[in-house]
Amino acid sequence: MIRFQNVTKRYATGQEALSRVDLHIERGEMVFLTGHSGAGKSTMMKLIMLMERPSNGRIEIGGRDTDSIKRSSIAHYRRDIGVVFQNHQLLLDRSVFENVALPLRVAGYHSADIGRRVRAALDKVGLLHKERVNPVTLSGGEQQRVGIARAVVNKPALVLADEPTGNLDPALSAEIMTLFRQFNELGVTLMVATHDIDLIERMNKRVLQLAEGRVIAGATPL
Repeated sequence: MIRFQNVTKRYATGQEALSRVDLHIERGEMVFLTGHSGAGKSTMMKLIMLMERPSNGRIEIGGRDTDSIKRSSIAHYRRDIGVVFQNHQLLLDRSVFENVALPLRVAGYHSADIGRRVRAALDKVGLLHKERVNPVTLSGGEQQRVGIARAVVNKPALVLADEPTGNLDPALSAEIMTLFRQFNELGVTLMVATHDIDLIERMNKRVLQLAEGRVIAGATPL
C-alpha cells in the first residue's frame, strides 16, 4: 500500500526533513509512526497526501508512483485517503451531519447516497443520534469521533491520523484507538502518528520510529 524507496525531502533552507527513507507498509496493515518533534512524521504524511513532493526517491501508494500524478489529478487521488487531525478541523457553523458529508459533496455524490453514507459512518463511531447538533456542543472525544467519521465516510483504502489523541485523556485515547482497530479489521490500512508510547505498546502493532529524518526502527525490507 505504501512504499518509500530512498526518499529524501530537502527544503530550500537546506534542511532535510527526511533522509533516504526506505519502508514498506502492506495493504490492510496498521502501523504507528513515532519520534521526537521534527523527526519527519508530518513530512512523511504530507508526501503521501501530495501536499509535498520528495526531493529524491520514489513513493508508491496503492501500487501507483506518485510522481506520475499531475497537479490536476491530486484531488481525485486524495478521495481514497482519509485524514484525521489532532484538532478535528470541524466547521463550527455546520451540523455534525454536514461536517461528515463535506468530502462527499466535494466529490459530487447524490443526496440520497450522501445521507446513507454519512449515517453509516456516524453509526460506526457511535454518534448517529448527534447528526443534527452543532459540533461546538460536543465533548473533545466526540468531536474527534466526528473527524474520524468524516475521514472514513468515503470508504478510503488508507487512513492517516496525525496525533489523533494528542488533546484527549487516556480513556478517550483508548476509545479512539479501538475505533481505529475496528476499521483496520475491516481491511483499512492505517498510519497513526503519535507520541503516546503506552498506548502504542497496548495496541501490539508495528512501530516505525523516526529520528532526524530517518527510520531507525520498524522498517521492513522492500
